[in-house]
Parts: sequence; structure tokens; C-alpha cells
Amino acid sequence: MQAQTRSQTDTSSAHERVYRSLRARIMHGELDPGQSLTIRGIGKEYDVSMTPAREAVRRLAAEGALTLSSSGRVSAPDLTAERIEELAALRSLLEPELAARALPRAHMALIDRLRAINVRVSECVTKQDAVGYLRTNLEFHRTLYLRAQAPAILAVAETVWLQLGPTMRALYARRQRTDLQRHHRMILSALAAGDEPALRLAVRTDVTQGLKMLVAD
Repeated sequence: MQAQTRSQTDTSSAHERVYRSLRARIMHGELDPGQSLTIRGIGKEYDVSMTPAREAVRRLAAEGALTLSSSGRVSAPDLTAERIEELAALRSLLEPELAARALPRAHMALIDRLRAINVRVSECVTKQDAVGYLRTNLEFHRTLYLRAQAPAILAVAETVWLQLGPTMRALYARRQRTDLQRHHRMILSALAAGDEPALRLAVRTDVTQGLKMLVAD
């Protein structure tokens, strides 16, 4: 009985480890849009059996982070321009609300931390490090939104980030934009001023205009 319980615990732990690692890689654009994966390959990469690899894939597919076909083919999302616009619209609804809820708790220590993160965002842009840019950009937003104390809204926002990750990285790498972090400076100014309407506008502009710049020809 103890051996069975230990085996179940080990499987659960392996599944969680694979899930969290793959989730971060997808969100940060470390997989190419449409990139194919296999459950066997995932198991080999993470040194786990097929069961935790399969459960991690099913969980990520339920979040829209992976596509799982009826034939068992697994792939990263490859979004159309229309789908990107739809997800941008969703971000524009969720994230200004998260920022506004965070504002009453946005003390100078948080603003200083966000400024430090934004310096790293700028460094990634200068280096044209697409994956680093996505990682630090999301760190900037998540650091602010965690202060909202609205875990359900943040969970939905993170699901959107997951679906966007591979396509965003590919678009950014192709466009090589150098002006993507200026909206963060608008957010920081609004936070420092305690100006909720300006903060909502800055966040909405950041999450919509940045995507439009990347998609535009």
C-alpha cells in the first residue's frame, strides 16, 4: 500500500514538473509556432514515463497552450492575425482591471522593482533577445498584477499569455522592434501619480498597440 502511494506521488510530482517546465517554455516563446512534439519525446527529455508526460500535455491542451489532435499529434499554437487580435482584445479587458486593482497597493518599493525589471526589458530589446524580452515583459506585468489580489482574473490572463507565447516570439524576432517598452514607462508614470484612468489607458495601450505593431506589415 505504501509502495503504491509512493508511486502515485512520484507520478504526480513528475507530471507537475513536466507541466510547469513546458508551460513556461511555451509562454516565453521557446517553442516555434506549430512546432510538433511527441509524448514519447517529452518523456525522454524530462526523464519521465509516458503517463506524466501525457497528463502534462492534456493539461496544457486544456489551457490552449498546446494543440492535441484526434490522432495524438501535439503541437504549439500557431495563431492567425484574427486570433491574435481576439486575444489582444481579451488582454485589453483583463489587464487594465488587474492594474487598477493593484494601484492601491502599488507603493514605491513595487514601482522601483518594476523600473528595475523594465531596465532588463530594455536590455533584451537592445540585444534582440526575443525569448528574454517575452520573459521579462511578462515578469513586469505579473509583478504588478499580483498586487491586485485577484487570482481568478490573473489565471485567465496567464492562459491568454500561454496561447500567444510562440507566435509573439516569432513575430518579435522577425520585426526586431526597438520601441516595445515605452508603454511600460507610461504605466510607471501612472502608478507613481496614483492616476487610475491613466494607468488603465497605459496598460490597454501596451497590450493592444504592441501586438498591432508586431502584426502590421
